[in-house]
Amino acid sequence: MQTRKRSVIKLIGLSALSLAALTACGKKEEPAAPAAPAPAAAAPAADKLKVSFMYVSPIGDGGWTFQHELARKAIAQKFGDKIETSMVESVPESADAERVLRDMAGQGNKLIFATSFGYQEFVQKAAADLPNVKFEHATGYKQADNVAVYDTKTFEGAYLAGIVAGSMTKTKTVGVVASVPIPEVVRNINSFVLGAQSVDPSIQAKVVWVNEWFAPPKESEAATSLINGGVDVMYQNTNSPAVLKTAEERGVYAFGKDGDMSAFAPKAHLGSAVIDWTPYYSKVVEDTLAGKWQSGNFWWGVKEGAMDLVKIADQVPQEAKDKVAKAKSSMKDGSFAVWTGPIVDNKGQEVLASGVVGDDAFLRGINFYVKGIEGVVPGAK
Repeated sequence: MQTRKRSVIKLIGLSALSLAALTACGKKEEPAAPAAPAPAAAAPAADKLKVSFMYVSPIGDGGWTFQHELARKAIAQKFGDKIETSMVESVPESADAERVLRDMAGQGNKLIFATSFGYQEFVQKAAADLPNVKFEHATGYKQADNVAVYDTKTFEGAYLAGIVAGSMTKTKTVGVVASVPIPEVVRNINSFVLGAQSVDPSIQAKVVWVNEWFAPPKESEAATSLINGGVDVMYQNTNSPAVLKTAEERGVYAFGKDGDMSAFAPKAHLGSAVIDWTPYYSKVVEDTLAGKWQSGNFWWGVKEGAMDLVKIADQVPQEAKDKVAKAKSSMKDGSFAVWTGPIVDNKGQEVLASGVVGDDAFLRGINFYVKGIEGVVPGAK
């Protein structure tokens, strides 16, 4: 774990009386000179806003945490001496997270970003005792007077990647290496498959869960399992480039997730579904500096510049690239929503009727697989 702490203690002392006694000893007392006018007091410098970030994986993961770190550096540069930022990486989703949050507050941070779902209960506990600190919790749903939640519409990036996958699979079987079975991840899996099926409705999908956000060996094993099962294009909802690297070794295709992972597997890489946290972080800092911070549930995507599919590979057919561009443009202007019925789950039950668009409540509660995905969501009834 890396942490950056600054603690400066200045001690200034001067005994004017002792100095006067030494210089006056044995001298004739002189009439007092007229007092010089006191210099105008300098205006006190405004305190910097101290902002801290808590990360679940190393900043070198190439994906989720790396993108948060890029955004932290971007706002530090943008706001200059108005703010001071710090971060702590690789903080487990355990009681240790609450300790780190309280330590951040103790160091004078007034705006704290907790960047993983599993921090939710620890954010709530710390926030209840620290009403003067503003907390921002990524991907959660519990709010408070001093706690806002935020997320990116990663499912939009997954859908765009699915369009590419649908045009590149030869086995007509795509796969996903999944992390933790929460609605956010299940939503991304389904959206990827819906994108692939928008190209070819007969495409099937397989999912392997590793039950961790960052576990490269397990991610590699899961990817190998998918490939052995006939998958030739893979997506991931994990924090490392292990799936891409495995695809490169085995001669199949895969995508980068959250960050641009093209450099990790130049032959296997079909595109990266990239998150840009900078627009949201900039807004939060601006609001906080202006005294306008507010709690709420904020969900930004392609429309707000927070989500994109980048570095689409040269070997992807132009037709697929055009389809991605069209979908992206329609997401920006609001004329297209990924979750628009008819959509059926893999048990044959209609979950969205024809023409119905899934609202936020629906999207945040997804715990099923769409038609074409094998198996069931862990823990789903």
